[in-house]
Amino acid sequence: MAAERKPTFFQSLAAGGLAGTAVDLLFFPIDTVKTRLQSAQGFVKAGGFRGIYKGVGSVVVGSAPGAAAFFSTYEAMKHSIPLHGQLAPVNHMLSAPGRKTSMYGASTSSFKAATLVLQHDGIRGFYRGFWTTIMREIPFTSLQFPLYEFLKHRLSIYLDRKPLYAHEAAVCGSIAGGTAAALTTPLDVLKTRVMLDLRDPSKQQVPSLPARFRQIYVQEGAKVLFAGIVPRTMWISAGGAVFLGVYEWAVHGFMST
Repeated sequence: MAAERKPTFFQSLAAGGLAGTAVDLLFFPIDTVKTRLQSAQGFVKAGGFRGIYKGVGSVVVGSAPGAAAFFSTYEAMKHSIPLHGQLAPVNHMLSAPGRKTSMYGASTSSFKAATLVLQHDGIRGFYRGFWTTIMREIPFTSLQFPLYEFLKHRLSIYLDRKPLYAHEAAVCGSIAGGTAAALTTPLDVLKTRVMLDLRDPSKQQVPSLPARFRQIYVQEGAKVLFAGIVPRTMWISAGGAVFLGVYEWAVHGFMST
């Protein structure tokens, strides 16, 4: 099997930017529907299917640099951490920092949402749900990328070829993303509830994350912790195929020029 070339920092940076923009533009409506399904006020009151592209401007602005930073960091760490063979999954877990874009609500424009955040919470409002996002993204990427690399490795052995074509890597990315998405849905529900909670912590008591999690489980049932699992799994499974497929296509294109 031929040795696989490693992309440079700038090749990973550019390919990651393309991948992030592509996946967020294509799958933004599914994430909007998922967020509204998880809202405590209910899907219809949260906006239903109306304006499912509202807020896309803020996502596009953040998607390219976010994905670019992610892949350039991931590739650099993946090839520098001295863990290989049976310890390779640990290498991939350590190399994969979280990379997702979060919305403040899902039924208003980016500018109007930003105005509401400033009015209600000030600058700190833009960081609402930060820790729950981190809490969700670490388990998510710790599952997604080791599984993605494992599937690519097994497929390369089966095909006796490296590197994989973009569509082959996309299939691996789809399976890995969908699996990680389904398993981390309860953490995503918790993140959504925190971000959509407009109570002012300085004026009234806001429950801690464990208390909020228990409250959802006791008052609404375990089923609610998996609200939105179908669109979330669909979105990230399909998004994983596009995200990682476009990245592999772009980075191999840059490396061949």
